[in-house]
Amino acid sequence: MPLSRFHALRDYLDSVILGQPALTENLLIALIADGHLLVEGPPGLAKTRAVKALCEGVEGDFHRVQFTPDLLPADLTGTDIYRAQTGTFEFESGPIFHNLILADEINRAPAKVQSALLEAMGEGQVTVGKHSYQLPDLFLVMATQNPLENEGTYPLPEAQLDRFLMHLNLDYPDAETELKIMRMSRKEALKHETPSVSPISQSDIFAARDLALEIYLAEPLEQYIVNIIMATRQPEAYSSQLSSWLEYGVSPRASLSLERCARARAYLYERDFVSPEDIQAVAPNVLRHRLLLSYQAQAEGVTPDSVIEHILSQVAVP
Repeated sequence: MPLSRFHALRDYLDSVILGQPALTENLLIALIADGHLLVEGPPGLAKTRAVKALCEGVEGDFHRVQFTPDLLPADLTGTDIYRAQTGTFEFESGPIFHNLILADEINRAPAKVQSALLEAMGEGQVTVGKHSYQLPDLFLVMATQNPLENEGTYPLPEAQLDRFLMHLNLDYPDAETELKIMRMSRKEALKHETPSVSPISQSDIFAARDLALEIYLAEPLEQYIVNIIMATRQPEAYSSQLSSWLEYGVSPRASLSLERCARARAYLYERDFVSPEDIQAVAPNVLRHRLLLSYQAQAEGVTPDSVIEHILSQVAVP
């Protein structure tokens, strides 16, 4: 059964990525919900390791792209190559044509490269010249941002941020986990036995996606999702404080993402129905990058997470 395979994959990810249970769980949620992840955190928090580990547990191929200011769209999508032997141009596919993509430090790439990635994420295809080329059916992008450096970066436009299913914030592990990481790294360097997992086939992943979509979502909970979304667009109906914090609310893509992620989480937790807890658990990651805070909120040091927490406290739970 696909579910047992996902449990085994989650155990494997937790065994090789220590101290980041939210990252491993949300990687699986994104995989089941068929969406892309934006991960923000200081360097060295196993972001690259996480995608590589996921690739080892999934039947597919992986490619890492280091985004830099001199990167060109063709470096990502591929380009037409002239073949002197035949006198014709032939398309040479780029790294975007892999199943799992790590877009490392995505905000260091210029707008044209970000635009090429936006088409790939939104349409499942890339366009080179007059021709469009379909990407694999299994296609997941995990992009990273380094919050510690702003020099030489190009902030992602709201349209592209909205294409990400979730935005995760990572933090440093505690002292006990740090010690475990040191010991695990030493074992790997000495080539001692390391955890392994049997890869999940792509057909099992697609089956899991279908099963997640069939999970029961009660009508009151559908309305609950809508009410959370509407609280970002009509904050004055909930509190004057919320109204002063928000410049713009989230798009309909947020409600679709919230539903899909809640269904995927319920599937991972072996339930055939979505609970309010599922919606509340995924709401911060789904809404964090879609909210536009007012100047007053920024001046007061209000964060998107505190705004989301306030929204969840104001919207009645069915």
